[in-house]
Amino acid sequence: MKKSNVWSLRLGFSGKESDKIEKLGLDKFLKHSYKSTFDKQLPAFLEDDPKTLSELKEFRESIKNADSDAKKKFLKKEIYSGLDLRKWWVDKMRNDEFPLRENMVCFWHNHFVSTSQKVKVNYWIYQHNMILREHAFGNFKELTKQMVKSNAMVKYLDNVDNKKGKYNENLSRELLELFTIGIGNYSESDIKNGARALAGLNYGDDGAVYRPFAEDNTDKTYFGKTGNWKADDLIDIIFEQKNIPYLITRKILKWFIYDNPPEDLVAYYGDYFRKKNFEIEPLLTKIFTEEYAKENLGTKIKDPLVYILQLIEELEIKDFDNGLIVLFLRQQGMDLYNQVNVKGWDGGNSWLTSQIYLQRNNTSDLLCSGRSISRKILNTMSGEGEQPKAEFEKIDIKIDFDSNGNNKTIIAELSSRLLFKVNDSMQKDMENLLKYDFDPKEEHANFAVIRLFNYITKLPEYQLI
Repeated sequence: MKKSNVWSLRLGFSGKESDKIEKLGLDKFLKHSYKSTFDKQLPAFLEDDPKTLSELKEFRESIKNADSDAKKKFLKKEIYSGLDLRKWWVDKMRNDEFPLRENMVCFWHNHFVSTSQKVKVNYWIYQHNMILREHAFGNFKELTKQMVKSNAMVKYLDNVDNKKGKYNENLSRELLELFTIGIGNYSESDIKNGARALAGLNYGDDGAVYRPFAEDNTDKTYFGKTGNWKADDLIDIIFEQKNIPYLITRKILKWFIYDNPPEDLVAYYGDYFRKKNFEIEPLLTKIFTEEYAKENLGTKIKDPLVYILQLIEELEIKDFDNGLIVLFLRQQGMDLYNQVNVKGWDGGNSWLTSQIYLQRNNTSDLLCSGRSISRKILNTMSGEGEQPKAEFEKIDIKIDFDSNGNNKTIIAELSSRLLFKVNDSMQKDMENLLKYDFDPKEEHANFAVIRLFNYITKLPEYQLI
């Protein structure tokens, strides 16, 4: 596989950035990615959703006092607003000129987990997502401060129940265990005192705020420092600790390049991250440019996003419904805004269980046959009524190949684009599918090459980048 194809998949979600990486070079490609802009306008589907605390209170009162039909209507609107939010994000992943920002948003989304299922306010989930987008390449410490003070996070990790004299330690614990420094680098006393410092941090109109009646204004000792600490103070103290850089460098390496990152690389890049005062952009530049120079193909299993978006891109499917992508991701265990727990998706081997592999193969069979699940099936995502039998609709598909080549050059072309290695057995199978007398200019040549592509998508090697 060409290096530019591998890194297009690693930094984006499909192979379509390959030409840009080759034309610009990786350094310039990264600079363009960092400078990429994004739309800050509120999506239309959220315009009528409650945004302030007073609007939210009024909305909940109206549901409480409504009759059963009206309640169903409210619930249905909320569910479809959540679906629209997922489709809106998938659209950005598919169509942004430089999708590295959205890939980083997805990384941070899986680091600072906050699910719609528990938060139950779509506008707060949107705010959470936009904070990640704004700070995707910024400063890790500042992003952590923003996340801890988001309405979505204080709701998701139960800090609304954290009050003076009646402490809830969830946010304090996960701030240390999962968000910053990792297990083994703090004490139970730090968790307890962190919870005291976070007591009273509750919902606000533009993010979480302290409620005076519930906050603890006594001194707390945190990592050996004593004072009347609050949320920002806790994070400043955490980022002074020796082992702070390594949890996040390990996760970045795992997300982009290695399912099992070597510990020497974790330490090497972590030390650099500290020197750069936890600025994410220079860290990414160092990791990507140095790892690009190495031979490290086949070290990472494609996640469901990469799998489905590459499939759609390779088959040049136009106007593919983003809702169907959302449905596929849910089936594969990568439901956006709804990780199973606060640890997020495990990645690695969890993306290639026998069930997930079968679903991938079935999806490839369906799309390569020129069919897609009917848009009507999306109505079942609301969970209402019985699941109907799957309905299908015809789609136009084609695949890019050199029509002036022959069977072997076309096999080599697809292999170079799609597979990190090809052995003799695979080569023989592909030549049996696309035989020596194959005519690339024949009327149905495209379908023959699509059959070859379908075969390739089912190979274990295709699942790796």
